Amino acid sequence: MPDKVVLLSDVARRVTGSLRGDGALTVCDVTHDSREAGPGFLFVAIRGRKVDGHAYIRRAVERGAHAALVERFIPCSLPQVRVADTRRALGPAAALVHGDPTHQLDVVGVTGTNGKTTVTVMLESIAGAADRQFARVGTLGIGIAGHHEPLTLTTPEASDLQRMFATMVLRGVSLVAAEVSSHALALNRVDGTSFAVAAFTNLSQDHLDFHGDMEDYFAAKQKLFDGRASLHVIDVTTEAGQRLAAAARGRVIRVGYGSDCEVSIIDAEPGLSSSSSVLLIGGVEVAVTVRPGGLHNLRNAALAAGCARAVGIEVDSIVEGLQAVRRIPGRLDPVDAGQPFDVLVDYAHTPAAVETVVGTALDRCGGSTIVVVGAAGGRDAAKRPLLGLAAARADLAVITSDNPRSEDPAALVDEVAAGTVGGRAEVVREVDRSRAILLALERAEPGDTVLILGKGHEQHQDLGTDVIPFDDRAVAATYLRERWARSESCSRTMMEARS
Repeated sequence: MPDKVVLLSDVARRVTGSLRGDGALTVCDVTHDSREAGPGFLFVAIRGRKVDGHAYIRRAVERGAHAALVERFIPCSLPQVRVADTRRALGPAAALVHGDPTHQLDVVGVTGTNGKTTVTVMLESIAGAADRQFARVGTLGIGIAGHHEPLTLTTPEASDLQRMFATMVLRGVSLVAAEVSSHALALNRVDGTSFAVAAFTNLSQDHLDFHGDMEDYFAAKQKLFDGRASLHVIDVTTEAGQRLAAAARGRVIRVGYGSDCEVSIIDAEPGLSSSSSVLLIGGVEVAVTVRPGGLHNLRNAALAAGCARAVGIEVDSIVEGLQAVRRIPGRLDPVDAGQPFDVLVDYAHTPAAVETVVGTALDRCGGSTIVVVGAAGGRDAAKRPLLGLAAARADLAVITSDNPRSEDPAALVDEVAAGTVGGRAEVVREVDRSRAILLALERAEPGDTVLILGKGHEQHQDLGTDVIPFDDRAVAATYLRERWARSESCSRTMMEARS
């Protein structure tokens, strides 16, 4: 919370707004949701795609709001500050009211299509090894000094985010890793946030239902590197990373392969459960083994190492922290009930991520690779056949539903399956996700690898009018326990009969 009283006139100056009413009113909190307004609140009226927040100003007043931030003055007695774009003003206003909390934190913002969560979890472990109080914001929720709660958005709305940062300061946090989504950048959710480090993982097709095309998607990601961070840590193993590094405003720490990178991966040995490599970190060579496996997670580890060095963490603590990570929920997450084949749950839900995970299994698996995959409804439709194309690299591809939302699950399955035509995989369609998982596990033989992709850590399935509890790991574990319990019982019975 701020050390000094924040007046409405202070807010008007911060957002360069026109003030109507009593500028001496004090403001203690900010919200964009009229249902959360209360005494001392500044209500920010945002024009959304479906709802205009200006229509809810009177509701905010009824709940005790002291003032409103608007794009047009509303006829009422409530003091108001008018700006051209309330969405752009929301973050700076909230930051001011909460005492500019990120000026007291080292905030590492991580963006990219895949790998954001893995990088932030690795940073959490590194921070622990370095004895730094840490907080994390992203897909797995918000974690402040070891206390975790779920979030509905990967990157919360600016008013909520600044309040979270203020709480972190109060709890003694010094280092924060925040996943910064392309939606958040396009919608100005991180405006008002001071970043110590901006980090980039990779870019591949996703969210084109929102961005329209890949160039707009890239442009959204690039906003994190427009000078709002002190340092930029960028994976340059892809064309997008190289382009971003060349255009970034400020110092760049390059992560990749070769002597031109400040953090370099040497002698990579990727596996499914873990991967090993020598990392060159600021001129120091260290051997590391990281979990989860896959070459992509070695790159994530190298990026996390670069971010850690950027905020002053020593190499010994980086190595200790990376090697202390045992699992990341829903990221090549093993399910082990004693079965003679590997079962891994992964959040891979983009064509590039599916291709990467399947490719890793094919390279490292002695038996067959079986993949369960589907496409989410209400999202980028263009990537659906590309998901099928990536899955068709496996030996068996079971095409199923993910989160259908308001779309027909069977139609989604057909769209994904259309991309498998001409691939090497045997293709099976099963709309019911539970049955699809069981089918894949039934087909598995000793030495095989079963990949259950798309939902990862999620514990629900969105079926349009219903949101039901659903956990890929739990479904697989229950079946495996029952199957191998039956197998053991059958074996004992046969042995007793022979004796």
